[in-house]
Amino acid sequence: MKIVVLNGSPKNDLSITLQYIKYIQKVLPRHTIDIINVCRMINDIKNDRSIFSGEMEKVRGCDGILWSSPVYYFLIPAQYKRFIELIWEEDKDGLFRGKYAASLTTSVHFYDHAAHNYLRAISDDLGMRYVGSFSADMYSLLKESEREKLISFAEDYFEAIERRRITTRSFYPLLRHDYRYTSSSTVETVDTADKKIVMVTDVTANDGNLAMMIQFIKDTYSGNMEIVDLNKMNFAEGCIGCLSCGFDNRCIFEGADIFNSVFDTKLKNADIIIYAGSIRDRFLSSQWKLFFDRSFFTNHIPSLAGKQMGFVISGPLHQLSNLREILEAYSECMHSHAVDFVTDEDGDPAVIDALLRNLASRLIKYAQNRYIKPFTFLSIGGRKILRDEIWGRLRFIFQADHRFYKKHRMYDYPQKDFTSRFRNIMMITLTKIPPIKRMFVRRIREEMVRPHRKIVDGYFATRRY
Repeated sequence: MKIVVLNGSPKNDLSITLQYIKYIQKVLPRHTIDIINVCRMINDIKNDRSIFSGEMEKVRGCDGILWSSPVYYFLIPAQYKRFIELIWEEDKDGLFRGKYAASLTTSVHFYDHAAHNYLRAISDDLGMRYVGSFSADMYSLLKESEREKLISFAEDYFEAIERRRITTRSFYPLLRHDYRYTSSSTVETVDTADKKIVMVTDVTANDGNLAMMIQFIKDTYSGNMEIVDLNKMNFAEGCIGCLSCGFDNRCIFEGADIFNSVFDTKLKNADIIIYAGSIRDRFLSSQWKLFFDRSFFTNHIPSLAGKQMGFVISGPLHQLSNLREILEAYSECMHSHAVDFVTDEDGDPAVIDALLRNLASRLIKYAQNRYIKPFTFLSIGGRKILRDEIWGRLRFIFQADHRFYKKHRMYDYPQKDFTSRFRNIMMITLTKIPPIKRMFVRRIREEMVRPHRKIVDGYFATRRY
C-alpha cells in the first residue's frame, strides 16, 4: 500500500522524527512510503502556490497519511501549522477524506499529548479515519524495546488500512456562529495606574469581532496601551530547531528581523500582556505559532515571570479544551498569571462588554497587588520534566537553562531534603511493629491536619491590622 508521510520537522532530512519513519521503512519494506518535507515546501510555495497542488496529488493517490512531527512549544511547528491551514485555503480537504491517519511525534514528553490531540482533531475535521498515535522520546529509537513498540504501532496502522477497520471519532465539528459584535454600552475608563500594558495580536481586516474587542479594551484604559502587531513583524523564518540559542539565549535570526528586540524590550518590560487572536482550525493562526516558536530563544526559562496575562479570543474557544489548556500552561510555565479568557461566543454585546471591562480592571488590580495564583499540574508537572532533562542529558545543549536553574534553585530534588529522609526511615521502621502501625492508622488523619489547625487557630494572635 501507499503511505504519505507529512514530515513537519523544520530540519527536513536531518529530523530525528524522520529517522523513526525510515526505520519503519527498513523493517516493513513491502509498503511504499512517500515522504513530503512540509516545512521545506512551505518556504517554496511562498513564491509558487502550484507547488502545493503538485504535492497534494500524492495525497490523492495514497491509502494513508502519517502525520510526523517534533513537538514545538506545546504543539507542532509553525510551518507545519501553516501547511494545515493551506489544506482548507486551497480547497484540498476533500483529498484527505476517508484516508487512514496516524500521528508520530518526538519530544521529551513535554505536552506531547496536546500535539497529538491537535493532530487527531485535524484528522477528524478532514473526515479521516484516525487509527492512533505514537509519542516517542527523542532517543527511544536507541532502545530495542522501544523499537519493538514502534513496529507494533506501524503494523497496527497498516493492518487497519488493509482491513478497512472502523475507527472512533474523538473530536466533532466546531459549531461556529455568524454573530457580529458591536459594543452596546458607554465605555467606562479604567485607570492604568502607571502599569505598562502591551497587547499582542494578529488581527486582520477579516477579524471584525476581534478588532471591535481590541478597540473596546483600548478605549477602556485611560493610559496608553502598546500594540505589537504580529503581521508587521516580518519574521525572517520560523524556528528551525538549530538549538544554537541553548548556549546563551541568542537566536540565530537575531538581527535578521525585529522579533527578539520586540520580545526583549516590550514584552519583558511589560506589567500586563494581553493576547488577542482568532481561532484558525483548532488553534490560533500560524502567525501566532511563529510567535510562540520564535520565543523559544529564551529556552525553558520563565522569561515573562510575574506578568499579568489576559486572553481575548474570537471563535469557539469553549469547544477547544486543548487550546485552552495550552494557553493556561503557557502562562503558568512562564510563572505568570492568566487572569481570564474573554471570547465573542456569548452573542450578547452587553455581556461581552462587561467581560472585557472586568478583564481590563482585574489585570490592573492584580498587577498592583503582584498576585500570581498558585500553579497547578500544568506547570508543576512540566517543570519537573524539564528539571530532570536539563540536569541530565540536555545540560550540554541548554547551558543557559542550566545556569538559570542552578542560580534560582530549580533543581529541587526531594533527595536533598535530609530531614524528610531521616523521618521516613524512622517512621517506616516503626510501622513494622504491628501495635505501632495500628496506632498510626488511627491517628494519621488527625496528625495530617494538626499543623494546619495550628495556623488557623493562631490566626487572631498573628493577625496584622
